Amino acid sequence: MDNDSINIRIEEDEGRRKKSKPAKSRWEFFSLRKKITKINQWRIRDRKLGTIDLPFFFIVTILLVMGIIMMFSASYAWAISEGEKGIFYAEKQMKFALGGLLAMFILTKVDYHLWKKKILSVGVYAFGFLLLLMVKFTPLGRDHNDAKRWLGIGGFEFQPSEIMKFAMVILFATLIVNNPKSLKSKKGLVPYLLFLAPVIGLLMLQPHLSCSILICLICFSLIYVGGIRHIDLAAIGAVSIAGIAALVAWKMYVEGFTYFENRFKSWLHPFSDPTGVTWQTDQSLVAIGSGGFFGMGLGNSRQKFRYLPESKNDFVFSIVCEELGYVGAVTVILLFAFFVFRGFYIASKSPDKFGMLVCIGITVQVGFQAFLNIAVVSNLIPNTGISLPFFSYGGTSLMMLLGEMGIILNISRHMTETTEEANALKRVDNLRQAKKRTGRAVSK
Repeated sequence: MDNDSINIRIEEDEGRRKKSKPAKSRWEFFSLRKKITKINQWRIRDRKLGTIDLPFFFIVTILLVMGIIMMFSASYAWAISEGEKGIFYAEKQMKFALGGLLAMFILTKVDYHLWKKKILSVGVYAFGFLLLLMVKFTPLGRDHNDAKRWLGIGGFEFQPSEIMKFAMVILFATLIVNNPKSLKSKKGLVPYLLFLAPVIGLLMLQPHLSCSILICLICFSLIYVGGIRHIDLAAIGAVSIAGIAALVAWKMYVEGFTYFENRFKSWLHPFSDPTGVTWQTDQSLVAIGSGGFFGMGLGNSRQKFRYLPESKNDFVFSIVCEELGYVGAVTVILLFAFFVFRGFYIASKSPDKFGMLVCIGITVQVGFQAFLNIAVVSNLIPNTGISLPFFSYGGTSLMMLLGEMGIILNISRHMTETTEEANALKRVDNLRQAKKRTGRAVSK
């Protein structure tokens, strides 16, 4: 057979193969079949997961509802004095709460391993860091009470530090999981310090001492759980304290001692100048003492009538003590204690180290923030300006907080049982089946 006939035969065979293949439709590229298949696969995987941790969910719900009620009670007098309706602040807070609940529901369904990707964890950090730079070095930064912590876009204001708290949690968790041996050497700790130091520097320039302390506590907790040596942790803690002290000294040198002097004076001598610099601390302690054991009753606070500044924000716990008394204050403290306990329980049942670290980071954030706020309100530590989670007025804080609760609830859906718990569940199932068989035998 010559070459020409061979070429003709090859061309004929290729033509038959092309005809035998089904022609692609022009709409195949726009078909939703693949996307629907992926959605169905995701729904199947979602069904295989467990349910959310109901005790943790109920604690969050109680804190949220109680927080909105108390924030409304503490804010309506200020709203009326500003020419607004009494429900003005509570209405805005409820709108943010609805947005936060939607975010919580979505993040409950989204696999928490998504945050493990470097592009996302580093991206959130970079975004938060950029916002902190804009607060200090652009006209968008807003001042309130001698502190420049807010970013104003149009009529909307928010604190970028709320985003940075979450960013540090997922960033440090990602760094630890991707390179666990880095915590065993001093050289491996350098990236952690390089990410932490600039954030603390920008926060101290605002100044926002309480948030700086809180972020340091979050990061130290994560690297401690991650396996850092105790001597290295102590060294980093000493360096951090020295760094914050240096920034405070520099701030005092540039802007004067007045700001920090007033804070320490209010702490050491809260009744020394009740009409001046110690006014806020004085009124907070009066509110706490006026509540007694059972309180003056919901809505019956006197200090919220423009006597106690920031009663709807940082000092809302003082109004809780005044209206609900010792019983209400202890109830709130116990709720936060149960929150921390259940958060650590979920972390202990997490199927991997990343989930455990994220859960611990968020739990530590809420727990320490609640402790610092209550300590400030009761004059245990100097006034540093920190909000009470779920209670203080603030849309950004509440939405970020509820979104983080969604991540913890998603981690709880992946919880694993111990061998003893699994065996106990099997024994319960066997007993149920035995009862059913006994009931059938009796009925026959």
